Amino acid sequence: MFALFRRKSTAPAPTPGPAAAPVSSGLYPWYVVGVLTVVHVFSFVDRQVLYLLVEPIKQDLGVNDTRMGILMGLSFALFYCFFGIPLGRLADTWSRRAVAAWGCAAWSFMTAGCGLATTYWQLLLMRMGVGVGEASLAPSAHSLIADYFPKQRLATAMSVHAMGIYIGSGLALVLGGTVLALVSDGGLETLPLVGALRPWQQVFVIVGLPGVALALLMLTVREPTRRDAGAAACGDGTKLVRVPFSQVVVYIRNNWRTFLCHNVGFGLIGLGNHAAMAWTPSFLYRTHHMTVSEAGIGWGTIKAVAGVLGVLSGGVLADWLARRGYADSKMRLGLLAALLASLACLVFPLAPTASWTLALLFPLVYFSSMPWGAAAAAIQEMMPNRMRGQAAAVFVFVAALIGQGLGPTAVGLATNHLFHDDGMIRYSLLLVCTTSYLGAAVLLGIGLRPFRQSLDRLQQWLASAS
Repeated sequence: MFALFRRKSTAPAPTPGPAAAPVSSGLYPWYVVGVLTVVHVFSFVDRQVLYLLVEPIKQDLGVNDTRMGILMGLSFALFYCFFGIPLGRLADTWSRRAVAAWGCAAWSFMTAGCGLATTYWQLLLMRMGVGVGEASLAPSAHSLIADYFPKQRLATAMSVHAMGIYIGSGLALVLGGTVLALVSDGGLETLPLVGALRPWQQVFVIVGLPGVALALLMLTVREPTRRDAGAAACGDGTKLVRVPFSQVVVYIRNNWRTFLCHNVGFGLIGLGNHAAMAWTPSFLYRTHHMTVSEAGIGWGTIKAVAGVLGVLSGGVLADWLARRGYADSKMRLGLLAALLASLACLVFPLAPTASWTLALLFPLVYFSSMPWGAAAAAIQEMMPNRMRGQAAAVFVFVAALIGQGLGPTAVGLATNHLFHDDGMIRYSLLLVCTTSYLGAAVLLGIGLRPFRQSLDRLQQWLASAS
């Protein structure tokens, strides 16, 4: 593990393209990051509040863990992934703030719509809609941030934005637990036009509707000038000369080893993360007999605090390593984080009490959150400007399909079909999470050299485009 930092990369750190426009200075770039982070927070609140509602939904709709795993994972992830590609191309050719704003309004309406569902299939359809809306955010946000910050500060800026994952995840559980405790005392609530809603339905409506107004906040973000050679933009940056999609495919294909190791490697970290995020409330409820509200508030607080600390320190560490000459610092950070997270995953499911479990979850969240800002920054660093949104969409496609799509589903399948007992969920979590983190470490280690080669290819592309 310590050998990760002994030997510097021989590949030179990337330098700006010859036609790069000046990077915005002052506080405004950080304002942009702040707005995008707030929107990111709401996206994860809407995405993951379902994780807290597993037990009441199972009771009301009569479904098992496998179906709930599909509801939390594949139903969202498939549409999130497949719509991310065209929305990523739209972000490369149109206003990125408009793409994100329309998406925010869409996923917020769909989250509120989950509260109106009365059958499993209606809820499944609404979750698909949430996935389509949220697919707009990552390509737009990553591309915007990359045009506002220089490469030596990009991992830190991306990490601040990635804080939204953990603030949103934690807030979904804390807010959901608090609201569920409040509305459960009152039983069914009758609302105009929609009729009587159960407590879990009320939670969806309450957390979903505020995001519609948040879409207006995106209108305060200015489109920056697209930077690097060949990024010819109109005056306000909202229209862009298109790069033929075939050229994007060729560029990605020429860097296929990097994309494979990076996207699948970080996707496996996401698999462990989503497995833990989705099923820890049920694990605490079934194994340690916490109430759903108590589990949500305790687990959500740890997610928010440990996740924010982890992702921020990860971004700072990646930038520090880059300044010391490690051109592959962002991949290297992912390798380290995966190894440390796998160690933490071996112990938390076996803890004897709820208090010990929560305490041991803190290092798991800290280590597994470290690489996410760096992972996004790595893709932006190795791609030409006019391909960044699409490359980010490919990364989101692969990482979300593996992480969000397979993580919750894998635990549900293991519990139902391997251990055949809902009470054995601790062993499902241990098996799925540990295996995924170790697999991630192997792939990210293999990907160090291909990533450095991709940085060299970018310089050649920039030279030929100037």
